[in-house]
Amino acid sequence: MRILLTIAYDGTNYSGWQKQKMPEVPTVEGKVEEALRALFCQPGLECIGASRTDRGVHALGQRAVVDVQTTIPTEKIPLAIRRFLPEDIVVTSAQEVPTTFHPRYDCVKKTYCYQIYQDRYPNPKERLYSAFSKRQLDIEKMKEGAAVLVGTHDFAAFCAAGSSVSSTVRTIFDCHVEQEEKYIRIFVTGDGFLYNMVRIIAGTLMAVGAGKMPPRQIAEIIAGKDRRQAGQTAPPQGLTLLEISYDLPQKSLDSGF
Repeated sequence: MRILLTIAYDGTNYSGWQKQKMPEVPTVEGKVEEALRALFCQPGLECIGASRTDRGVHALGQRAVVDVQTTIPTEKIPLAIRRFLPEDIVVTSAQEVPTTFHPRYDCVKKTYCYQIYQDRYPNPKERLYSAFSKRQLDIEKMKEGAAVLVGTHDFAAFCAAGSSVSSTVRTIFDCHVEQEEKYIRIFVTGDGFLYNMVRIIAGTLMAVGAGKMPPRQIAEIIAGKDRRQAGQTAPPQGLTLLEISYDLPQKSLDSGF
């Protein structure tokens, strides 16, 4: 049967989700597969992940599927696998899905959060989970700029070099900015994202908040399709993959956290 896992992790110690050609390079996918093989006693077991998060990026709602033959009740898998995983990776739920289900191709939408910590001095406790801004950012201008990104656009200007996608058109369902004391959080939900797209969006909105460009310029950046016109790629540690959604029965959509 095919099992859909929801996985949370602190990406600090890993070279992203995806396994590397050099097996000694630590990745989240590699650790998850090692744990699955130990749990199910199947040496060649592999999983398929939904999103290839980068080095240092975190997740609360990563998804992956694995095909197994097991007598372990599906709902007991998160507890059973815990002893085989490091403390910075946790399987939070497991559901059986059709064997034709694919975690990437069947994805309906993904939601990311980018967190910024702003103060006079950095907070050492936040260095692994936030981008730091000494400058006080204009939250209202950032909100105005975020609204421009909503819709179906060609996001070529928000794609890092080296991407091999056939199309740079994506749909952003929601992009909004919230502030809580010293924290600014950018939430982005879309049908899919280009390489480093959310981090470039975050860097561009930070530039807007710092007064380096007006909010209306974001529309010009989208129309120009020139990566050089958008903001810098924000640091990876501020980014968290919150949720990946599918058109499945509600029982299967429950992420368990």
